[in-house]
Amino acid sequence: MKLIVLLFVILNFVGLAQYNLGNNAFTGFEQTTSCKSLGVGTKYYALPDGDLSTTLDQAALLNAQMVGSLHSTFGILPSGVNFGIFSTALQTKIGTISPYIRYLNYGNFTETNPVGDVIGTFNATDYQIGMSYAYAPNPFFRMGAQFNLLGSQLERYSAFGLSSNFSALLIHPKKLLTAAFGVRNLGLVFKDYSNTANSSLPLDTYIALSYKLAHAPFRFHIIGHSLNRPNNIWLDPNASPTYDPLTGDTIPIYTPNFGEKLANHLNFQLELVPKGAFQLRMGFNYNRRQQLKLNDFPGLAGFSVGTSIKIKKFDLDYAVQFYSKAGTIHAIGLSTDLNRWKKKI
Repeated sequence: MKLIVLLFVILNFVGLAQYNLGNNAFTGFEQTTSCKSLGVGTKYYALPDGDLSTTLDQAALLNAQMVGSLHSTFGILPSGVNFGIFSTALQTKIGTISPYIRYLNYGNFTETNPVGDVIGTFNATDYQIGMSYAYAPNPFFRMGAQFNLLGSQLERYSAFGLSSNFSALLIHPKKLLTAAFGVRNLGLVFKDYSNTANSSLPLDTYIALSYKLAHAPFRFHIIGHSLNRPNNIWLDPNASPTYDPLTGDTIPIYTPNFGEKLANHLNFQLELVPKGAFQLRMGFNYNRRQQLKLNDFPGLAGFSVGTSIKIKKFDLDYAVQFYSKAGTIHAIGLSTDLNRWKKKI
């Protein structure tokens, strides 16, 4: 475990220089996560409630009580793009591990020659095979690591990579306050789509806080993401000053202030978690709203909602994430625990 800690520290600092905006591969997996996480608009980093689906976001959430759990998520994006996830938890000699597979299917495309004649069709798919591992030296501190094999097939072009995620979790003795921090997507693309491509992985360093009210069924989360990118806002590199047609005054190029830069690193999440079989959740991603909204019709861009219900031996989740006027993401998740079935045998 000392090796994991050492790798976490070293790779976190080394990885700060590996991000190249607009030249990343396998970014789809950062947006298509488990159904429960989609309901709060981003990843669950600080939620130690024993839900296997959240370990896809944060390996340190994995624990021995999840052994025998099974989870699957299926989601649909605009234009028929779809994704799926399957994960489980196993007990091994080294401790609890969680293997998982994920795919992102972009659908079928029409292939044409240079003059526009249809000559066939092709498919585009990204996929990931990975494993999570967590170590808990005491009940209040956990460390986690994930290792992934990444693949992408876009017509005759393919890419392959290796990625790793490292995380840590601090839990208050009363389990009302939880803090998490970590780094995602440390690794490399060892085969790119072409000889001239120079893709990298979408490195992300984050911190997160979660607080559950002691006498009310509400849990609040705040996440600081993309901390390795001080400027997390896309600005048009070709922008130039404009002029007011009435006054003739120069309108300078937009430059975000400190408050705007800070807000673009924050995600807010809220859960209603009463005792029983029903839960509600929602989230707000400020950066997503600012980057994808239409100025005249912003709508619900950046918001998301989700719900969970327990039905006998199954946990059923549903989430909808509002991206922009172009469409939304819908996802459904199904989880079970083999121990629930054994009790009836």
